[in-house]
Amino acid sequence: MKSITINSLAELPHVAEELLKFANDQKFFIFEGDMAAGKTTFIKSLCEALGVEDVVSSPTFSIVNEYDSAKGAVYHFDFYRLKNLQEAYDIGYEEYFYSGNYCLIEWPSKVAELLPEEYVKVEISVNGNEQRIFQFTKIEV
Repeated sequence: MKSITINSLAELPHVAEELLKFANDQKFFIFEGDMAAGKTTFIKSLCEALGVEDVVSSPTFSIVNEYDSAKGAVYHFDFYRLKNLQEAYDIGYEEYFYSGNYCLIEWPSKVAELLPEEYVKVEISVNGNEQRIFQFTKIEV
């Protein structure tokens, strides 16, 4: 596990680089945190670190956004509005999750039973105005 505390959102690019180093070759990430903790904002920095040049935005209504990067496709999921697991099946989650490309999952608890056995969990908590605490954990079953 690794923990990083920042006092300004300007430090997010550094956190993104540290996450990629921590993950090593792992390309599947879940992001946990309260509403407005900064999950999508951090994912934007992570996508920049991966070389995504597209505009990165929350896929709240589309469930998944796909971006091109220097390191291949990046799939950004937001399962907040998912009503049931069938909706994940309907979008073909398996093709994304097991593609070997980067998968960035917001609100993973909605699809917990569909997650792969290995991934990196990123927990974001807010402590004060802009202070954020990031905890990275490798999950391996």
